[in-house]
Amino acid sequence: MKTAALVLTLAFTAVSCSSDNDDNSGTATGSRDVKYEITGNYTGKLDATYIEKSGAPLIEDVTALPWTKEFTANADSDAALAHSSGYGGVSGQTLTVKIYVGGKVVSELTGTANLEGIIVVHPKTYIFPR
Repeated sequence: MKTAALVLTLAFTAVSCSSDNDDNSGTATGSRDVKYEITGNYTGKLDATYIEKSGAPLIEDVTALPWTKEFTANADSDAALAHSSGYGGVSGQTLTVKIYVGGKVVSELTGTANLEGIIVVHPKTYIFPR
């Protein structure tokens, strides 16, 4: 099941990146201070996929909510992206994924587990201004 979640995660990432609007006007200043946050009442197994400070993607098991990750992105990192997926929860449970840049929410999405207790929450990718 984790392999299926990873495949879905990569597919959502590819679609999200290809359709992003690079105009992040009004969302953040030139800050590269990033915070990812996952909250909710989901009780199944969860993971977080995110872009870390160097711009490389990472996958991490989420063992408790709320979950956060904070860092300052390197100058050559192009984007901030975080999403979460899980299985084994209860239908109707929720997760919210937020991306903060410079202390301001730049992307946010709440998702609800389906009838099988599976959840995927993939907010919009934030592209750093150049």
